[in-house]
Amino acid sequence: MLFLACVLAAAAPTEAAAAGRGLARRAATLPDPAYLRVATWNVAAINNNPFEYWITHDDPKYNQMMQDVQAFLDEPGAADVAVSTAMLGELQAKMTEAGWDHVDEAVAEWRSQYAGRQIIAGFMKDKDLGKKRLMSMPDRTTNTINLASGQTATRPTAINCYGAEFASMEQWWAQWKGFMFDTKLSLASGKEATPSQLAAFDGILVHMLNTVGGGAHKETWQPMRRQMCVALNSRKTHRTLAILEAEDGVRLAILSRSYADSDAIFLQEIWGDMGRYGEILGDSYADSDAIFLQEVSGAMVAQLREHPKLSRNFSLHVAPNDGKRDQISVLLLSRSRFDPASATSLNPAFDALLAGLGGDVPVWYQEPQGVSEFAAEYRQLGLTSCWGDAPDPTNITTFNARTYLQPQLNKAVAYKDLASPGTGDKNPKDFLLFPRGSFGVESTTKDNTGQKAYVERQPFPTLTFPSDHGVLSSVLKLLPPPSPLASELRTARRSLRAAE
Repeated sequence: MLFLACVLAAAAPTEAAAAGRGLARRAATLPDPAYLRVATWNVAAINNNPFEYWITHDDPKYNQMMQDVQAFLDEPGAADVAVSTAMLGELQAKMTEAGWDHVDEAVAEWRSQYAGRQIIAGFMKDKDLGKKRLMSMPDRTTNTINLASGQTATRPTAINCYGAEFASMEQWWAQWKGFMFDTKLSLASGKEATPSQLAAFDGILVHMLNTVGGGAHKETWQPMRRQMCVALNSRKTHRTLAILEAEDGVRLAILSRSYADSDAIFLQEIWGDMGRYGEILGDSYADSDAIFLQEVSGAMVAQLREHPKLSRNFSLHVAPNDGKRDQISVLLLSRSRFDPASATSLNPAFDALLAGLGGDVPVWYQEPQGVSEFAAEYRQLGLTSCWGDAPDPTNITTFNARTYLQPQLNKAVAYKDLASPGTGDKNPKDFLLFPRGSFGVESTTKDNTGQKAYVERQPFPTLTFPSDHGVLSSVLKLLPPPSPLASELRTARRSLRAAE
């Protein structure tokens, strides 16, 4: 999806121009009045499976393991053994003990339809199982479960951030049964549940990771998963600020280290703690004039208020929240450039712009609804972008694709095809919009490293850059308001063209 960021935005072009002139007058009394330094970042992390998307990892064993998994699924050969029924009796007893209905019928169905199937050709790659989402949907609901305590519970599987390890299939099976049938969970919804499903799927994943590459990854895949979870996933909202500080969390670290020099920063789809993001923004973008945060969690708002560098440099303005989702819009404005009392009026203007453009707009340059169509829409609103009126559709700000370690294999992309056109998500999804005639673009940079540098053709997130969108930053020059005569001349020219 496309996420918009705009220092000055309004529903109507005339209102946008007026807002631009008003800011220009205010900025004239402040340091460096001719320029604004702005940045936007969709910081949303990928989901709870650290292996689901290809990342750039500094250990070559990661790429080798992922390619070995792909090769095994593509051509398992003699290793495509039959699905075991050795655990079926225990599973049947557990289901009966739990009071499930139709257990005998379910076991009979398994024996007639699935027992004896090959684990890859007959199960993992079965198109009907994939089409009916008989693996991906149960995985989605039980992979990582939000609890009433604010913590999470994770199913014993290879494709989440489950904390314990399984040295053998027997250890995995014991932990899996205990979680699925003996663990009572108090859910965030207020209900209680005992999770179930996915025994064959999870068992095949563990077996596969223990055996692919001739067993070369048996001792390394679980430590590698733990490392990736720490870097990408494990900073959850419920953790206290003290714990986050002790663990040197990810997002606030990026913010405070790299971007705290910006005049305006807009962040979208933020959840959990800020940690490393704060470090990047603070070190490289600390001189910003404003920061816009979209879809921020309540816990993150509290962390922003207390972060020593960001709270010192910026005033925080929080938009109303309907309470349906713990995602809030937040605007941070440079204390040296903006009057906090007057800055709050920018939030409704930004919301009006999003409404005018239809909210989150998909921009895929391979599809008919592409970047050129989006550019035509913002031009009609009297806006332009940091990429100009005609942005380059190949100037991408995302680069990610699914691996073979996830339940929807039809969406997997081979390692050799990562850079090929039409695979994964490699698109121009990030823009800074502003009223035409109010600003000129001095420079615009992309960043997928956290150090104001962008490595083309590099999949991300990485272990040090935990987002699947690059940071976008621009230096904008405030333009003088047009003279009345110039405005009249432009109006006359438009009238003449319309008459022709």
